[in-house]
Amino acid sequence: MIACGLAVAAAEHDEVLLWARSRDSAHRAHERVGRICSKLKGVDPDRVRIATDLDELAAATFLVEAVIEQQDSKAALLSDLGELARHGLADAVLATTTSSLSIAELAAASGHTENFVGFHLFHPVQKMKLVELAFPPEATAQTRRRAHDLCNALGKTPIEVPDIPGFVVNRLLFPYLFSAVDLLSETGMAPRDIDSCMTLGAGLPMGPIALLDYVGLDVSMAIGASLGVPVPQLVAELVEAGSLGRKTGAGFYRYD
Repeated sequence: MIACGLAVAAAEHDEVLLWARSRDSAHRAHERVGRICSKLKGVDPDRVRIATDLDELAAATFLVEAVIEQQDSKAALLSDLGELARHGLADAVLATTTSSLSIAELAAASGHTENFVGFHLFHPVQKMKLVELAFPPEATAQTRRRAHDLCNALGKTPIEVPDIPGFVVNRLLFPYLFSAVDLLSETGMAPRDIDSCMTLGAGLPMGPIALLDYVGLDVSMAIGASLGVPVPQLVAELVEAGSLGRKTGAGFYRYD
């Protein structure tokens, strides 16, 4: 979802190339891009070109990886992108959208540490303004400037954060979200009642249980593991059952 959201945000300004692993993934990405564009005025989905051949990215100047939040998967793709960047036509910056993994380790896997940045976006990308930027020690001043420039061009607010698990937002957010699940289990309260307490009483735009469904319970588990925050048993049980939240039609809530 982050990849398609970023592609549409960038397509408001120029043509974008979005890479997918397979034809099925490309088809799903095409549909998702179309749905996002249908909600926005003046964004042509045809400005997002979807390719399945990684070599088509060779001329890119800014490569953003947005695959599953797993160290091995991200490291493998970033290694391929690093090799592509070294032999490509442009001096490309490599970026990862990780929300919790080590930027230094992913940068090392890419072999492109001086041109590397953690580029943590928030869903939905077209609405959320913040981008957390985390750099490895080897990142050059030019890399830092280009990352800031891209954020500004997309109408985002870049904030440099330390390369620590969860950066700032998730490091503070997920202990709170998981504590809400613990409270739900301890008290037997309905998810909607807990969420209503936090939206009506604390003025939050979304309650913690609904937000976990929105993020995805599998992603939330991965972030919790990276942070060293105990994942509630109820979250683990839902993930085991395939109820991952909004994206599967069911999590703590059911969705049409």
